[in-house]
Amino acid sequence: RLRPRKFYDLVVEVAIVRPGPIQGNMVHPYLKRRKNPELIEFPKPSPKHGPPDELKQVLGKTCGVPLFQEQAMKLAIVAARFTPEEANQLRRAMATFRNVGTIGRFESKMIEGMVARGYDREFAQNCFNQIKGFGSYGFPESHAASFAHLVYVSAWIKKHHPAAFACALLNSQPMGFYAPAEIVRDAREHGVEVRHPDINFSEWDNTLEYREDGTPVLRLGFGQIESFRENWWTEKIARTRGNAYSTFESFTGRARLPRRALIILAEADCFRSLDLDRRESLWMVRRLPDDEGLPLFASQFVEDLPPETTAPLPLMPLSEHTIADYQMMRLSLRAHLMQFLRDMFRGEGIMSCAEILQARDGAPARCAGIVLTRQMPGDAGVVFVTLSDETGVCNAVVWPSVFANWRKEVMGSRLMLIEGKVQRSEEGIVHLIAERFADRTHDLDRLSEDNVRLPPGHLEDIAYPPRDSRAPVHRHPRNVRVLSKSRDFH
Repeated sequence: RLRPRKFYDLVVEVAIVRPGPIQGNMVHPYLKRRKNPELIEFPKPSPKHGPPDELKQVLGKTCGVPLFQEQAMKLAIVAARFTPEEANQLRRAMATFRNVGTIGRFESKMIEGMVARGYDREFAQNCFNQIKGFGSYGFPESHAASFAHLVYVSAWIKKHHPAAFACALLNSQPMGFYAPAEIVRDAREHGVEVRHPDINFSEWDNTLEYREDGTPVLRLGFGQIESFRENWWTEKIARTRGNAYSTFESFTGRARLPRRALIILAEADCFRSLDLDRRESLWMVRRLPDDEGLPLFASQFVEDLPPETTAPLPLMPLSEHTIADYQMMRLSLRAHLMQFLRDMFRGEGIMSCAEILQARDGAPARCAGIVLTRQMPGDAGVVFVTLSDETGVCNAVVWPSVFANWRKEVMGSRLMLIEGKVQRSEEGIVHLIAERFADRTHDLDRLSEDNVRLPPGHLEDIAYPPRDSRAPVHRHPRNVRVLSKSRDFH
């Protein structure tokens, strides 16, 4: 939620949003001082060495904590009497992703220079330790300002035009921390209607449609479909869709798509406007003749297929539809995969992400979800894991000692169980401090149609009897990659 604020406050917050291992020591003092101005103090040099407010002029706007490269350079010049050339060398040593590890050669000069001018040695050492964090992370204030501007504009668009914001993010993939499934889920939670790809309405990119009252609606495009080629859209569908396709035969006859393209569209359930669900459209595609008939049987080839009377196809369970959606689009508008496993996890006493957010500080908790991101900023060794389920997301913190014992589960799980304690800050920010892990990816096999138990007497109950949980599950080959890979940064 946007709040009126000074732009410089946003700049500073952007500067400290993802601190490095040593710069992290600057974050909490800054936040604490900004909240309690009475804690701000600026040590003074000896009266004979300079004015008592020299540090206030350098660090006043950041509550006495150096956050930007320029401040580190000014601190070295003012407090330790670096020459401009030496300060520039210090800047080069602080340059991110270059010269990492060279900043240490300035330690003695800076500390001894500050001590000689009357500053306490412990204070001088702390100043250098904070500046050392720039050696693997730091950036100038101008970068924070430009990024803060982008953050504010993006937040404004997301608040006032959520459909357009989600559409733009999807059309810019791959990018950012979140997969398309989470972008779509967040948009729907903010009141945006999202519509499935369809042969009569979709374009290549995701687009905006409008209801009668002018409310924008997000329509997913063919580019969201796995393995669907852009030239199939531009050369076939776009050129022949002057009038809406009214039947399956009119679409195949006018678009003249190759058989493989038709199978992909059917598997992606793109024929809903023709009143055909996924199974029906796949059946109709399978009945079509091959793109190139075998010469031996060329004389037997006919364009028009004779009418057939077929038995009613069994309805696909919702879980199977959801799996197919994830296979073809890496997202589903029908349900979240965790929704179908909730009863099982609840029976084990495992909480949902929403329940974690409501838990009290220090409460023991177990949470399971799909892994969205894994992050390990800098060389701190701390891993941040974000889980997703049908109720929201849960952010977990994995300390180095825990990560060392559970590395395989932390780095390899697609469906992860985390056990730990809830940490709730005064501002209401909630993390799950991880202590133990379990890789529960195998539980995704339970979503297979072979494991779906329908009401007694249902046709599918006969065609697909429930299997013993210990029996091998025969799955479509794509089921092994039903989930998109997590966005990992380390």
